[in-house]
Amino acid sequence: MPTKTKQKEEIGSDRYEVRLSGSGGQGLILGGVILAEAIGTIDGKNVVQSQSYGPEARGGASRADVVISDSEIYYPKTMKLDMLLALTQEACDKYFHDLKEGGILIVDSNLVSQPPTPRYFGFPFIELARHEIGVAMVANVISLGAICELTGIVSKKAIREVVSRRAPKGTEEKNLKALELGLKIAKEKKR
Repeated sequence: MPTKTKQKEEIGSDRYEVRLSGSGGQGLILGGVILAEAIGTIDGKNVVQSQSYGPEARGGASRADVVISDSEIYYPKTMKLDMLLALTQEACDKYFHDLKEGGILIVDSNLVSQPPTPRYFGFPFIELARHEIGVAMVANVISLGAICELTGIVSKKAIREVVSRRAPKGTEEKNLKALELGLKIAKEKKR
């Protein structure tokens, strides 16, 4: 797996492509928006965010792509992913082939029972959201914390600020707690 330093060098000299995938209702589109906003408006990188979801809003396939670069982005679509988050087995099966060799795969370890490679990071995002935060809806924010810690593509300061700003009114505290939980579980897994 590439080291954090190598990843940062790659971001500095080229594109870094991210896909958040799962099913509708898991908050992945919002997660992509938060990630892109933090990287673009606070960390000052060039970023393009796009999204796709099935005809059924809840339960259908859903994905958000984020392309990051220090230089101008001439092609806004992903070509070969550097990082893939898959919150369902279907999403993992569908998008794993888009992950470049040596890319980072992050999965919900309870919902992705058959990872296509032994090289992945697995976390029980939805279970943690339910039991540690008290609401399953913040699993997307826990995953953003894990992505921040494992990849270094966004600063902790930037992601905290945008999560706080984008959280629905009255849920800011739960969302920030979810983000911190994601940072913590990923840091422990890196050891």
